[in-house]
Amino acid sequence: MKAIAVQPGAGVPDVIKRPVPEPAPGEALVRIHRVGVDGTDYEVIEGSHGGAPEGDDRLVLGHEAVGVVDDPTDTGLEAGQYVVPTVRRPPPGTETNEYFEHGEPDMAPEGAYVERGIVGAHGFMAEYITSPAEFLVPISADLAPWGFLVEPLSITEKALEHARASRSAFGWQPDAALVLGTGSLGLLTAAMFSAADDFERVYCLGRKDRPHPVIDIIERLGATYIDSRETPVAEIPAAYEPMDLIYEATGYAKHAFESIDALAPNGVAALLGVPSDWTFEIDGGRLHRELVLHNKAVVGTVNSNRGHFEAAVDTLADLPDWVLEAIVTGIYGLESVDRAFPNATAHAATADDESAGTPDDDTTIKTAVEFTAI
Repeated sequence: MKAIAVQPGAGVPDVIKRPVPEPAPGEALVRIHRVGVDGTDYEVIEGSHGGAPEGDDRLVLGHEAVGVVDDPTDTGLEAGQYVVPTVRRPPPGTETNEYFEHGEPDMAPEGAYVERGIVGAHGFMAEYITSPAEFLVPISADLAPWGFLVEPLSITEKALEHARASRSAFGWQPDAALVLGTGSLGLLTAAMFSAADDFERVYCLGRKDRPHPVIDIIERLGATYIDSRETPVAEIPAAYEPMDLIYEATGYAKHAFESIDALAPNGVAALLGVPSDWTFEIDGGRLHRELVLHNKAVVGTVNSNRGHFEAAVDTLADLPDWVLEAIVTGIYGLESVDRAFPNATAHAATADDESAGTPDDDTTIKTAVEFTAI
């Protein structure tokens, strides 16, 4: 079978041939349909994040996938059933650990998991994969063409869950939400927030010049676009309003601290970006006071579990088709892999670049590789 692999740090993914995997007891054989490409894939390609399985110098990419069960074996799944695989697995040589037993692999510390297509385990950019049924989330046939968006949506489902949990000691009633970042994750999140009943007003911060399709998407959602070059994060409360929830998806380290100033009293910032090391000055005492005296919170969140994936399937069903069609700017076959990874060799975001975590091609929002048609 064909797969897309990279030698982390080499800068260019290649199409390679691998044997079709044999499912172990309790595993299903899944024929992959589509796999999304995101900022994490670029980080793996450039070698700044993740790594190949032990004893292998190449990693099969891909952690956002949808496929169809080809051989259910003894899993209880049905042949022809569409599924979305989750990402984390127990480390090699261990069948499980307490985090997986509790259904919370997303809360496992380093060393207690591997991530398919990211670190320590081959991913889903292959014609076939195998997986235990517990890591395969069913999705309906009508949603399957967009099923590769379930994984990124699940990341936001978890972030919302943890943000709400941090405010659960009192009657938190958020009205205003701010999304930092206009990549595919930021836009999907803005669409989720705009479609939900939780928020009356949604804002999205980026660095795009008008006219731009990203700004068109934001405004068609009914959200407000904020240009960070004109209004930095810390100045947003004066220019617009203080925010009850801030969702950071830039990987721009200063945003973590600027968000504290942009929050309303009792507000919470959820940090999802993973910046490079960067030393800069902040007024730690003032920010500490701001957190304490105004009951603000900052939470970090990574990965997601099966429950978040299941919630994301429901969210995907509620998003209008025009949003999905606008965000997914290209779906490419194996003969056009280079188009699915625009600027892969040039993606090396610097620590002081607010656009970190997104492809350098300004017109590309979200791409995917199609292995088999539905």
